[in-house]
Amino acid sequence: MTVGIVYETHSTSEDNEQGIATGWLDGRLSERGRRQAAELGERRRHDGILVVFTSDLGRAVETADIAFAGTDIPVITDARLRECNYGQLNGMPVIRLEAERTQHIDAPYPSGESYHQVVGRVASFLTDLARHWDGARVLVIGHAATRWALDHLLTGVALESLASTPFDWRPGWLYTLPSGWTRDGQQPHG
Repeated sequence: MTVGIVYETHSTSEDNEQGIATGWLDGRLSERGRRQAAELGERRRHDGILVVFTSDLGRAVETADIAFAGTDIPVITDARLRECNYGQLNGMPVIRLEAERTQHIDAPYPSGESYHQVVGRVASFLTDLARHWDGARVLVIGHAATRWALDHLLTGVALESLASTPFDWRPGWLYTLPSGWTRDGQQPHG
């Protein structure tokens, strides 16, 4: 068996509209973002999703709360799905983030983390997902760095390539997590 992962980014935040890279700050959805969250719910409520996992940052939680309000689909927050921690630069202008991103593949942001550290967090999440949700179809709501980690871990795309490409929103990405997945790609022996 496998785990089917549907990945969606949090809806548009006020910071997104103002050109701010929120990082580990909570942020809030804009009016447009609240409409997008409702649309996400319409798109995914009847999509065979058994559970929603979301970053614990405010803008992602707000997205999940709006999208799945009034449903029986459980929503579980998980800090491992957070955006990259830009440390002292949380809240910096997006233009600065875009200019510096590739410098932080291995080197952490000042008092923050690197993109490889984000990959480590998401790998831990995927290991637990494979262990506890085999055969399920789940929804993950996160951030740009969350998606990059999924692309890197599950499809083999280099982080350098992902970090140098502008973010391109779309209504979901689909991934397959093999049964018994581990970060090094080895299947557990039993």
